[in-house]
Amino acid sequence: MIFPSCNLKYINTFFPEYKKYIRRKQIFLVFLVFLCVVLFFASISLGAVNISVDSVVKTLFGIETMPQYQNIINNIRLPHSLAALIAGTGLAISGAVMQAILRNPLGSPFTLGISQAGAFGAAIAIMFIGTGVMQSTQVGSVTVTNPFLTIVLAFAACMISASVIILIARFYSTSPEVMVLVGVALGSLFSAGTMFLQYFADDVQLAAIVFWSFGDVGRAGWPEVAIMAFTVIPATLFFILNRWNYNAIEAGDETAKSLGVKVEIVRISGMIVASIITATIVSFLGIIAFVGLISPHIVRRMIYDDYRFVIPASCLCGAALLLLSDTAARLMLKPHVLPVAILTSFIGGPAFIYLLLSKRVR
Repeated sequence: MIFPSCNLKYINTFFPEYKKYIRRKQIFLVFLVFLCVVLFFASISLGAVNISVDSVVKTLFGIETMPQYQNIINNIRLPHSLAALIAGTGLAISGAVMQAILRNPLGSPFTLGISQAGAFGAAIAIMFIGTGVMQSTQVGSVTVTNPFLTIVLAFAACMISASVIILIARFYSTSPEVMVLVGVALGSLFSAGTMFLQYFADDVQLAAIVFWSFGDVGRAGWPEVAIMAFTVIPATLFFILNRWNYNAIEAGDETAKSLGVKVEIVRISGMIVASIITATIVSFLGIIAFVGLISPHIVRRMIYDDYRFVIPASCLCGAALLLLSDTAARLMLKPHVLPVAILTSFIGGPAFIYLLLSKRVR
């Protein structure tokens, strides 16, 4: 094909700029990968008992088995760090996709009420099935004796909340803004239900409900890590395959439809998959707020709204944020471990306000 000279001049000018545009995003992704690797090994190394990174690497790769560290690394810190890595990835990508398909910067598993629904389901299990008991009068003695039933009910409640939002969008053809408002209303409803159960709960039940509502990766073992990975990895691949559809929706529904994108199907399928990720993570770890909300905003500040890069960058940013928060929570009051959800809320709230105000100034 022969281009006029003006077009050739435009192409010669455009492509170097486009390559520079892509290279900047690729460098940011490489930086996030490096950051995740550093934080992952730091999270295994630091704690009540500090272990050198050299000993961590040798123990993980079996180069030199160190009995004094093997149990700590393989049975305690490694599953906890992997849980933080996977949960941060899942929550961040769910938030990024929800913000894309709803075209609303406030879209996230927490603001749509899915996380609150999971806490309500767990409260029902503890209250009526008796899955929470107190082993002694010491601090931290409250345990969930039947985690399977608690997780099943928490997962069911999450999916009920997501299904209500999806059904309203499907049958009433509501706008993305209305879907967010419905999620906020459902979150308030489920929070009220949890408080209602807490009001009538006895001391043991109340302590168990509060314990479950504190999001913490420390309660995850190898089975929980495997199930979360089995959910998050395929869902992440699904979102990556739909990255061009999210870019089209970002330009508006009419523009996306003119490009051949089935907007309703993409929106509903994205909500279903993101809700399944959130339900799985909340069921195992409890409510971890702000990771799914703030991670995509941090990424967009750096590489803007191109979902070819926003989706993988959000995964890496969420993983790094939760790894950093979990490590800090482990060190702040050692040998006691602070639930990571407390720290993410303290960090996420002011950080999100700063991002909103700085964006408004720009």
